[in-house]
Amino acid sequence: MKFAELHGYAVVLPEHQNYYPDLSFIKLNNEQIKFAVDFKTTYKLPDYPDFCNGFTLGSHGEYFIQRHSTKNIQFPYKDYLAHVCLGIIYSRRNDKDLDETQIYDLSNLSSIASVIGNFEFFVAEKWRIASDKSGSVNTANIGSINKISDIVQGNGMFSQLGENWFDDYWMNYGKITITTTESGTKKISSLVDFVKYRGGDINLITPKASKTKGILS
Repeated sequence: MKFAELHGYAVVLPEHQNYYPDLSFIKLNNEQIKFAVDFKTTYKLPDYPDFCNGFTLGSHGEYFIQRHSTKNIQFPYKDYLAHVCLGIIYSRRNDKDLDETQIYDLSNLSSIASVIGNFEFFVAEKWRIASDKSGSVNTANIGSINKISDIVQGNGMFSQLGENWFDDYWMNYGKITITTTESGTKKISSLVDFVKYRGGDINLITPKASKTKGILS
């Protein structure tokens, strides 16, 4: 296990490239204190400058559901006191005259034009910036909100409900079947339906901002 020391913590790297999280912080004098830190990067949408492309917040698969599991995770999920995202949101340079194939000498290093800029940084617990939709099509990943100010301020859809609601929702995402008004059935894949099903207060759901309408209905 590879690690370095930083401010009284051992910083542990994952044993495999596809393991969660990117870094594990362990208190040197108390190994029961662990924090998961994941790096996240995404780009701002040029046509909607208040929004970014979004990102995934980790799996809602086995290690998220079975909190003692060590599959694809450095330490069991239950061992971490918090799951934190350290992120960068940037603008992509849109310059038709930029030649990405141009070769530079080391003496010209300072003159190389960056293809990205206008950085914004954020730190947030992942449940505070989560949406209620999957972040990828083919894998079981939790999706983020994508309004930049809400990400920076931690105003995700679960931010007023709390972390227990986040855990419960994503542990059961797409697994619970309910009846519809048309006498049919459907799998729950929205936070409104889930909170109603659990008998909670839907007024505590923080609406996800929409690029076109301000909020999602």
